[in-house]
Amino acid sequence: MKKEKHITGYKFFKGILGFIFKIYYRPKIINKENIPNEGPIIVCGNHQHLFDQNLAILSTKRMLHYMAKIEYFQNKKTRWFFKASGCIPVDRKSHDGKAKEDAIKILNNGNAIGIFPEGTRNKTDDFLLPFKFGTVSMAQKTGAFIVPFAITGKYKFLNNHLNIRFGRPFKIPNDMDLEQANKKLFDSILNLKKQGMSEIEKGII
Repeated sequence: MKKEKHITGYKFFKGILGFIFKIYYRPKIINKENIPNEGPIIVCGNHQHLFDQNLAILSTKRMLHYMAKIEYFQNKKTRWFFKASGCIPVDRKSHDGKAKEDAIKILNNGNAIGIFPEGTRNKTDDFLLPFKFGTVSMAQKTGAFIVPFAITGKYKFLNNHLNIRFGRPFKIPNDMDLEQANKKLFDSILNLKKQGMSEIEKGII
């Protein structure tokens, strides 16, 4: 496996910002052993807060490439950070095939990406937003494992209820219908989120 581009910058920012994040929020990471140590993977879960990707990034030693809106790469003040962090620029105003090609290339090289299947932050009262098909489509094309997760709790100072819980990784067979695959992913994340919320209510976590 080739050394990933921007891995040095990624580790640098992860070390510094990750330390601050852990001290401030004190998150719990549950079942991180479900994340494969090698091979192509897509780590994906629910999305409610700007910092959600941080929890996934802190859960594994692997470099997670997340998609970020292209405006961050066009702004001189933020371009350097998102490039150094190994993010994939995506134009949300169009059907950005280039971003998907970049993500598939990363997976075909045996590396890892992070995705929020809802496509945007959930600012509604719905438990989960409908999932886009990008995750299951890319997993099927590349043979990558999907590693589902759910984030529950609040981003509050020293709040012990903030947690991320990982489910068992799974693949999408070539003969599986994408509607069926997307439902499997949705149900997996839904159950993980319900489990996390239930344990918070019972005071287990």
